[in-house]
Amino acid sequence: QVQLVESGGGLVQPGGSLSLSCAASRSIISIDAMGWYRQAPGKQRELVATMTRGGTTNYADSVKGRITISRDNAKNTVYLQMSSLKPEDTAVYYCYARGFQHNYWGQGTQVTVSS
Repeated sequence: QVQLVESGGGLVQPGGSLSLSCAASRSIISIDAMGWYRQAPGKQRELVATMTRGGTTNYADSVKGRITISRDNAKNTVYLQMSSLKPEDTAVYYCYARGFQHNYWGQGTQVTVSS
C-alpha cells in the first residue's frame, strides 16, 4: 500500500530549478515531521530538508539558500523548491514522514542535474 507518493522529478540543467511534491495518504495519522532525503549512486541516504507540522525547518548545510521546503497540512502534502541546482544534487529523492512510532518513506523520484 503506497502511503507517500512523490512527483516532479526530472532532468534539469545546472543552475536551473525544479520542484518536487509528496502527498501523504490520509490513512497516516499523527504526522509530525515531513521532508526529503536523497541518495546518489554509491552514497548513503542523506537529509535534504524537513519541516514539522508547526513549521520548524531543518536543512542540510549543502542546500541552504538554494532549497525551500513547505507544507500544506490540509492537503497532507510537502513540497521542495530547488534552484541553482548543481550536478552534485543528482540523486533519487525520497519523501519522508514521521508518524507515531513509525517512519514512512516514499518510493523515490529521480532528479538529474546535467547539461
